This record gives sequence, C-alpha cells and structure tokens, in this order.
Amino acid sequence: MLDLTAEQKALQDMVHSFAQEVIAPGAAQRDKTGEFPLSIVKQMGELGLLGLPFAEEFGGTGGDYVSYAIAVEEITRACASTGITYAADLSLGISPIYLFGTAEQKERYLPSLFRGDYLAAFGLTEPEAGSDAGGTRTRAVRGENGWVLNGSKCFITNAGYAGVVTATAVTAPERGTRGISAFLIEPGTRGFQVNSSYEKLGLHASNTTELVFDEANIPLGNLLGKEENVGFKQFLQILDRGRISIGAMGVGLAQASLDAALAYAKVRKQFGQLLSSFQAIQFKLADMATHVQLSRLAVWNAARLKDAGKPFTQAAAMAKLHASETAVKCALEAIQIHGGYGYMREYPVERYLRDAKLLEIGEGTSEIQRLVIARSLGCA
Repeated sequence: MLDLTAEQKALQDMVHSFAQEVIAPGAAQRDKTGEFPLSIVKQMGELGLLGLPFAEEFGGTGGDYVSYAIAVEEITRACASTGITYAADLSLGISPIYLFGTAEQKERYLPSLFRGDYLAAFGLTEPEAGSDAGGTRTRAVRGENGWVLNGSKCFITNAGYAGVVTATAVTAPERGTRGISAFLIEPGTRGFQVNSSYEKLGLHASNTTELVFDEANIPLGNLLGKEENVGFKQFLQILDRGRISIGAMGVGLAQASLDAALAYAKVRKQFGQLLSSFQAIQFKLADMATHVQLSRLAVWNAARLKDAGKPFTQAAAMAKLHASETAVKCALEAIQIHGGYGYMREYPVERYLRDAKLLEIGEGTSEIQRLVIARSLGCA
C-alpha cells in the first residue's frame, strides 16, 4: 500500500464515515425508486467535497487528485449512483470551466458549483458519436449576436440538475476534429431542452439525460475559453481526468462486493461449515482482494502522476481499464458466493453488478482504453 499523507488519511476517514452513515442507508431504496440524491449533494457541498481537487483561489478546497480519488471510492462504495453523480459533476462538469474558462466564466460559475447550489454537466456523446467522439454532428454557427446550436447529445449525466452544461459542437466542419468548440449553456436557454427518459440497467438514482438543441441561442461570451476550434483538445484532457475518477468508482464497487461476500461467507453455513472455511471460497475472496488492491494502486498512481504534473494518459487508461473490469468480476464472484440469494434483490450484490457494468463503457470503453494504451506503447 502506498502511504497516504496525514491530510489524505483524515479525508479518507471523514468521507468513509459520511458515506456509511449518510449515503449507504438509503442506497437500496434509491435504486428502487430512482430518487436523485439531491440532499446528499448539498451536504457534500457543505463538507467541501464538491471543490475538493480545485484551487482555493477559485473557491475550491485545494486538495490533490489522490484525495479526490479516495473520496470517489468511498462514496461509490456506499452508493454507485451517488458516486457517479459526484464524479461526473467534478471530473466532467466543473473541470472544463476550471481548466479552460475565462476569468469571468470561472467567477460566474465556480463558487456556486463548489457550494452545491447546482451541478454541472458535460455534453459530448451523441447518437452517432460515442467512442468516435470526433464524429460530433452538433453544429454551431456564429452570428452577430451569438451562436446558434443545432443537434443533440445522449447519455449525459446530471444535466437535469445542472446550472450549466458544457457542450461540444462543430464550428469549422472543414477542419475535422480541429473544428470543434465547446460552449457553456444554461437551463432556460431558448431552443435548449433536457429530456430524462432513459430506463437503465443500473445506477438508477443517477440522472441520465438527452440534450436537444433546436436553434438554441448562445451568447458570444459563452464560448468556453477565449478560442474557437480547440474543443477536441479540451475534452481529451477532460477524459483523461475522468478516467481516474471512473477507476476510483471501480475500486469502490469492487470493495463493496468484497465486503459483502466476505461478510456473507462468515455467517452462511453449508454442509455444517461456514462458507469461509471452504478453500474454494477462500480462493475467490483472496483473488477479489488482490484485484481490488491492484486497482486501487493503479488509480492512486495515475492520480499521483497528475498531481506531480507528469504525463498520466497511459496510467489513467490502465487504471480505468483494470478497475472497471475488476468491479464487474468482483460483483460476479460476490453473487456466486451468495448463491441463489445473490440473484435476489434482498442482497446488494446484484445491484453492484448492474451498477458496475457502466464503468466498462462510460468515458471510453474497455476497448478504447486498450487502444490508448497500445498507442502509448508505440503501436500504429
């Protein structure tokens, strides 16, 4: 285990207590009803968690990315729907404004976002532009008084509760990926609509939406940053950061599966013996624990490289790939250890599997991560 600083350990203890006492008790009910954890988001704002990895000069908490990864893990361990709400808000929603926004844009949005007055969302994925994010079809045309956007986005997290959405659009079609820009869009903008109609396999309490732009009028000052046609480079940086948080979610879900499987094995008897006394079960638990720890170290390594200002694209892809696949494997093993009960909603492990699957898809599928890693190795 890599040593944590005193500050990181204190944060881990605080978030763990908050997650287990406040978030975990209602997780199963939220999964059933789909109730969005808005009150929990407010409490996270009060604790300073929404500004955790952002500088104090902008109203953030001033923590590092390892601390942020720890927070994502602990929150997801208690409730994956709350975990993805938190991770998407910071990694995808706030980060574009923090990294690329003008001074005026940061002043306008960041303090409210850090307090939890509202969430932020990132509109990148489209019906025909998923893994091929460069295939964006949404168009933005500049006029005298602003930009006019037409198109749509799908599978966007948190937009139904967002006070600002960063959305990408093609502004110079002839330039390919070098002709994409990003825009800040607020609810109530004429021609902008948010639809929440998805029925999902898991993460039922997270908010997943469709964005529709129909002659949406965007002020000139809502271009993200000062330059046009740099949106592609911007969102590649955003995705690198986001992959660390998805990896941390994977660790949290995998740890939750291990926790549940170990607790069950210590009380369930078969053939007159506790399950935990059978070597077959011991080996499953040992493998789960090993993979959880390896995933955690991979996530922390990527976060530490980022904190040190070193290249972390490869490390983030490796962490996201390993941790997301570990989350699915550990959930499957936890179900197997529970036997028939694992298939029932009376126990949480079936929810862990449903929630974990998205991690192998979102912010770059496992296949895309392998491409990123292969290219970093010098493959054509």
